Amino acid sequence: MLNFLQRIGKSLMFPIATLPAAALLVRLGMEDMLNIPFMTAAGNGILGNLALIFAIGIAMGFAKDGSGAAALSGAIGYLVLNEGISAINEDVNMGVFAGVIAGVIAGVLYNRYNDVKFPDFLSFFGGKRFVPIITSAAMVVLAFILGYIWVYPQYVLNATADWILNAGELGVGVYGVLNRLLIPVGLHHVINTLIWFDFGTFETGSGEIVKGEINRFLNGDPAAGHFLAGFFPIMMFGLPAACLAMYAAAKKERKAAVGGMFLSIGLTSFITGVTEPIEFSFMFLSPLLYAVHAVLTGVAMVLAFMFDVRHGFGFSAGLIDYLLNFNIAENPLMLIVIGLIMAALYFVIFYFLIVKLNLKTPGREDEDELESDDNTTLDGDYDAQAYHYLKALGGPDNIKSLDYCTTRLRMQMEDRDDIDEKAIKQNGARGVMRVGKSNLQVIVGTSVEFVAEAMRKRIDQNNMTAPDAEPTTNETTTTEKRTVSKDELVLPVTGNVMPLSEVPDQVFAQGMMGQGFAIDPTDGTIHSPVDGKVLNVFPTKHAVGLQMENGLEVLIHIGLDTVKLEGKGFESLVEDGQSVEKGTPLIQVDLDYVKDNAPSVVTPVIFTNLESEQVHLHKEGQYDHGTTGIVTVE
Repeated sequence: MLNFLQRIGKSLMFPIATLPAAALLVRLGMEDMLNIPFMTAAGNGILGNLALIFAIGIAMGFAKDGSGAAALSGAIGYLVLNEGISAINEDVNMGVFAGVIAGVIAGVLYNRYNDVKFPDFLSFFGGKRFVPIITSAAMVVLAFILGYIWVYPQYVLNATADWILNAGELGVGVYGVLNRLLIPVGLHHVINTLIWFDFGTFETGSGEIVKGEINRFLNGDPAAGHFLAGFFPIMMFGLPAACLAMYAAAKKERKAAVGGMFLSIGLTSFITGVTEPIEFSFMFLSPLLYAVHAVLTGVAMVLAFMFDVRHGFGFSAGLIDYLLNFNIAENPLMLIVIGLIMAALYFVIFYFLIVKLNLKTPGREDEDELESDDNTTLDGDYDAQAYHYLKALGGPDNIKSLDYCTTRLRMQMEDRDDIDEKAIKQNGARGVMRVGKSNLQVIVGTSVEFVAEAMRKRIDQNNMTAPDAEPTTNETTTTEKRTVSKDELVLPVTGNVMPLSEVPDQVFAQGMMGQGFAIDPTDGTIHSPVDGKVLNVFPTKHAVGLQMENGLEVLIHIGLDTVKLEGKGFESLVEDGQSVEKGTPLIQVDLDYVKDNAPSVVTPVIFTNLESEQVHLHKEGQYDHGTTGIVTVE
């Protein structure tokens, strides 16, 4: 059930991404800004059709391939459901719920029927064309049911909304705490959808009825903004102060390594209100701090309410939205005072808890905590590796779902305690991450696609027969160490060179993938840093693996979480097995597109098969591609 709800929360991100455009149009068109009424009307065209937009976006998010057929089915499903219910009882108003329900059902039906086949005389209606048809049929049945029974949940929801909206400090405080507590499981977008887009109504001067805290605030509702204002002190002051506390508590020898990261993500939170990079830096490492963060968010919400502050945002509660909506806010300067109070609380509480309880926030990790004992060598035998992973994971029956990204197996487990973490690492994994209550990530490396497919094959066949040859354990040999001199590796792309520890992703930053360095690129052409051959260009083109002539393997991972872009924004210029020289163009990247659609364009460069060798970074800062002397391997 949690996994299903997480998919809803994830799918909500796409339609929510339309809000900044709507908010800008509504705000800029107002009389005190550009005074262009049609611009405000255009923005309200988005806000007034959020249910339809949600139906389309959620259906795309649920579809296994993000198909437009699923999106069309979601739109059709919403129209059938909404009009059907209205014909039965025009007093029933499901709001965005109708869009969410239609989107989920359309996405599920798409995954089930997108490849259905019919006899030849009906073949035109087969495959993806069948999905809108069956979605319409399902919505007709659902409209008949909800048309008669939705009055009861609507009464409960209205009563809940009335309580939250009229409970004063308690209402906003509870919402603030829940908003943060639900982030780790991806469900905060669900509660935000209710508050932001559905609760409360307001009649504009033109007689139009608008719903939801954001829509009402932007359209001048004097009662709206209390459920948004309290986030500004957290995003602009509290979380940046938490970064300062974690930096101050870092080990002396690691301050330089983590300082740049904390400065970057702190400024991101202050200016844009994007807080996930900060929150994920301590969320799983120190859950106690995250619980404190949730409570302090509730405190900020309560303080803003007590001082009668009303403010709102279209994207998030950062400096940009603070200034944009300053003129239509009430008592906005008080948010700065509250923000300074919250900054002091965050710094003192975070620093005290980190030092007193020795919490392992970034910069305080034990040096050897990611090292594993005598790793097992599987020499590319993915079936054997799949067998040993499945065995260590408790068998095929213990895995409810299996997926992968560039380097990680992502699984939902039946019983996450029934795994042998040491055995997983002994069979080649760089690390194991526990996410939520039942999700597990295993850091495998660039071969993850092949390992995952081998695991799926065994799961489908329920095959736990041991492979013919058991893997052998590494033993000390007399093999010669592989080295890389300053002239043997050049910078693959123009940009800012940084230590791996500054990458805003703990898998790379903590070295789970291997040693290396990172670049924040300013140019879109990724070149080969070494002489050798292309091991593999990933299907989504966001990463490429190279092998040097001495056998060392180099992974260039362009951006973070870019596997989700499914190849959009990337063009491969080489093929698997192709020989390359230093400077050979490998991948062409649309940097603007990636920046807009991925968490970061920071590009780690990793040596993935080092044994006792060590990587030494000699240069940091802005350099052009082709620069030598960046790193050595000894």
